[in-house]
Amino acid sequence: MTTLRYLFADHLSRGVAALRDLDPASDVVLMTEVAAECTYVPHHPKKIAFLLSAMRHFAAELAAEGIRVEYVRLDDPANSQSFSGEIRRAVARHRPRRIVLTEPGEWRVLEEVGRWSAELGLPVEIRDDDRFFLSRRAFADWARGKRLRMENFYRWMRARTGILMTPAGEPEGGRWNFDAENRKRAPDDLVFPRPLRFPPDPVTTEVLDLVRSRFSGHFGSLEGFGFAVTRSQALAAFDHFLATGLARFGDYQDAMRAGEAWLFHSALSPYLNAGLLLPEEVCRRVEAEWRAGRAPLNSVEGFIRQILGWREYVRGVYWTFMPDYAQRNALGADRPLPSFYWTGRTDMACVRQAIEQTRREALSHHIQRLMITGNLALLLGVRPAELCEWYLAVYADAFEWVELPNTLGMALHADGGIMGSKPYAASGAYVDRMSDLCRQCRFDVRQKNGPEACPFNYLYWDFLIAQRARLGKNPRLAQAYRTLDRFPPERIARIRADAARFRAEVCSGDTTASLTRPQPAPPLPP
Repeated sequence: MTTLRYLFADHLSRGVAALRDLDPASDVVLMTEVAAECTYVPHHPKKIAFLLSAMRHFAAELAAEGIRVEYVRLDDPANSQSFSGEIRRAVARHRPRRIVLTEPGEWRVLEEVGRWSAELGLPVEIRDDDRFFLSRRAFADWARGKRLRMENFYRWMRARTGILMTPAGEPEGGRWNFDAENRKRAPDDLVFPRPLRFPPDPVTTEVLDLVRSRFSGHFGSLEGFGFAVTRSQALAAFDHFLATGLARFGDYQDAMRAGEAWLFHSALSPYLNAGLLLPEEVCRRVEAEWRAGRAPLNSVEGFIRQILGWREYVRGVYWTFMPDYAQRNALGADRPLPSFYWTGRTDMACVRQAIEQTRREALSHHIQRLMITGNLALLLGVRPAELCEWYLAVYADAFEWVELPNTLGMALHADGGIMGSKPYAASGAYVDRMSDLCRQCRFDVRQKNGPEACPFNYLYWDFLIAQRARLGKNPRLAQAYRTLDRFPPERIARIRADAARFRAEVCSGDTTASLTRPQPAPPLPP
């Protein structure tokens, strides 16, 4: 009898759990493109195109193996445009004895598929996604009774996997973390490589035409689409990064440069999160580059920490604290997201570059996300749900399991300190130290107050003033509050007045925000 095996867009790995023990003689693999998933937030057109093209290529690869694949396209007139609608139609066609799938990457989807067995009268087997280093249960076991600090988790994961460990069980280089060596500002004459791009083939071209016709109202451009859409292409992109970017990634991973999107960043996260690359193979090969003498330890450790540490950690936090995690707002932030997050129209050069790059590429690197767009939203007091929706919509690598903790917990400190012992708040001095962007800006990073001052400067101090009841006893902010206490009353008054003026200008909640925020695409015709 038939087993129906359902694959989601982030399950594009031949070894994914849902495909194990597959019987090509009787089983059917179901893959579906559904409008509900393209529009529950207004996803970047490049994100939609990347996932649809990668799905179509993966389906073709499975079919070439002799596996029976049933693929429902977005523009199929019979498409119900939802996961549940398509599983009902497939069950009616095939009368399977059971449904098998790998656990989805988002809580809302797991809730949906959790109802299928009762609704369909069939056993539904939801298998662990063991492409990660750690299962959800294993993370929960580690987390029990602990303060969930990523550094402690990362050290535990290093010891558990043996990655960058000596035979004696000590960290290579005698240190767990080389982050102090990874904060260099990029010299003006430094030349950067570019991620490997792939010209659209006929499959991708057809997808681009479809996405252009259906989702042109969404934030973002389809021009210059060059994502890898197959595993072989993703491996080529990874090889290219190892050869051109890894060696200097560590030194400049926190740097920013006007007109430069990538510096030495890999731009591999969409491929990891969709399943075209696997985290263990990536970490092992990066480690091998150091052992072969082709990359320094600070670069290799810094890169591996992002995957073995942060990526596994945020997934664990997400599944441990959902579903209420998404509603947390520990700092009481209550202002609307400024419309320039959707339009890019702002005089703040660093913010403008990050948003324009995001519009163009559907990607930006972690410092742009955390210390520019995230930091600004934190200081403005933007409602966490609005910023989380924005991050989920605009980035090609954003699935909720990775986006939500990084945004709500790390960028906004809205989880009350689960992910970080203090907010990642910073003034304009940080941007000036790590980039040349302040040279391009009409605001003066050296001025602390007034209409010409960098808004980060007075917003930072206003944030500390406003949040003193919540953060004033935080030991990691003690020095900042001691400095604040030395400010004369007239400077405090200027800080508060400047911050209030700026927030009134950009967080007004007037109709411009709703007019510039992209609207979901209209439903497909019946």
